[in-house]
Amino acid sequence: MAPFNVHIKHAGKTYDVQLDTDLPPAAFKDAVHLITGVPPDRMKVMIKGGMLKDDTDWKKVAPKPGQTFTVIGAAGELPKPPEKPIVFLEDMDESQMAEVLELPVGLRNLGNTCYMNSTLQAMRAIPELQTALTKQVSLLPHLSISPFSGRSSHLDVLPRSLRDLYSSMSRTTESVIPGPFLAVLRQVVPQFNEIDRSKSSALMGFAQQDAEECWTQMINALKEVPGIDPSGESVASTRIIDQFMMGEMRRELKCDESPEEPSTITIERVLKIECNITVSTNYMHTGITDSLNSKLTKNSPSLGREATYTQTSRLSRLPAYLSLHMVRFAWRRDIGKKAKIMRKVKFMTEFDALDIVTPELKEKLIPVSQRLKEIEKERSERRKVRKRTKNPVPASAPAPPPAAESGMNVDEPAAASTVELEDESVYRTRELTELEALVDPELKADFGCSVTGLYDLVAIVTHKGAHADSGHYIGFVKKSVFHGDESVEADDEDWYKFDDDKVSIFPKEKLSTIDGGGEDSSAYVLLYKSKSLA
Repeated sequence: MAPFNVHIKHAGKTYDVQLDTDLPPAAFKDAVHLITGVPPDRMKVMIKGGMLKDDTDWKKVAPKPGQTFTVIGAAGELPKPPEKPIVFLEDMDESQMAEVLELPVGLRNLGNTCYMNSTLQAMRAIPELQTALTKQVSLLPHLSISPFSGRSSHLDVLPRSLRDLYSSMSRTTESVIPGPFLAVLRQVVPQFNEIDRSKSSALMGFAQQDAEECWTQMINALKEVPGIDPSGESVASTRIIDQFMMGEMRRELKCDESPEEPSTITIERVLKIECNITVSTNYMHTGITDSLNSKLTKNSPSLGREATYTQTSRLSRLPAYLSLHMVRFAWRRDIGKKAKIMRKVKFMTEFDALDIVTPELKEKLIPVSQRLKEIEKERSERRKVRKRTKNPVPASAPAPPPAAESGMNVDEPAAASTVELEDESVYRTRELTELEALVDPELKADFGCSVTGLYDLVAIVTHKGAHADSGHYIGFVKKSVFHGDESVEADDEDWYKFDDDKVSIFPKEKLSTIDGGGEDSSAYVLLYKSKSLA
């Protein structure tokens, strides 16, 4: 029979090829190979009742002119084996795993030092502090670097030691032994030299300490570190703790029994807010409100006797980093120890602080706060659109109207998916310009304060156990702290868990497991960072 043309369908495309039934099927496969690029040894030609083999009899196939054959197989060469053998995670040591997963390093436990290790990891969530520490050498009084000389103040020694420790942690992929810093901390804060006398003299060592006390003592020891300006340069006239962590609390004391007695107003500088936990506390916000509205008894000058007063406290300055203490320990006389309050209290990963500020500050924060909330919804909708299309329009494409006027409705995702999107950086630049115009001038001039009143949770210290001077402390830090928001995917909100020198990924879905409710890990110290405008 004379050769005739048939059709070949491969990878969604159709080709014409000549078939000569006088030649074996291998010759036909060679012709298909020339057109499709699929090597004969990886080629499957489908025919009625099965697959075309090299010894198949064409008479049984009975092909006809114009018939279509489906060809299956990948074109090109087979992938080459990897140059280096594949090593699975379970076969890696700590340094190899840290390098592959880009995990931050842990800190070795030197004997009941988890309270310090977890605090140090949580403080790494304040990059401005690390910047200030690297710049402070020439500005702090240069006394003596040795912590044992007896001549150097902790104003110099502890910041230097902390700077060196953080520098070491950033240059290695293996766990770090924080021995030098521990020696300095115990010199600066003598209470951390306490010996655990509950064990025999042969096993006696240093006692477990309270991580919240460690946090407070370390912050106090860093109060003289000079501040920085927006470019990261040192400013000798300011202090980094005052800039980024110090709030101002306005407290009004009013007599309940003598309304005509003038109120007493005081302003207090605070480094943390507290969440009181009672038998009725289920949410963090409730505990904070309880701590800011309290009753006390004192002598009334107008009544000439003891009277009940109401104290109302509100923040008149919000720092860029807001520390929150979950008051989980209360002194029990019957056992002579601080016992843990086991109650489960739900904390928030996003915190709106406008309810705990003074009316004057709230008025300044509302314009930019409300607009930022709207913009975050628009950003979320854009992420959904990009995730569905996975084909964003390049930045060189014609610019659509501004987000506020584009007609994009976050409640109508189907309509939004038809909108052509620019590169995300174009939107962010436009949004930043709009938000900066809404920032109050006084807040803009106060570098280091929160200009929005909106916060993201970035670090947590948890406690596991029943007593403050026992149990175990673990640190948790959001991944974006170490890798930056740009290098971490927008929907990747996982965390790192720092269990001394063991570092692992902690999924965001598991954050609810550290709300408390028993002797297991419970959120104890939380660090919130003011939301960025960009």
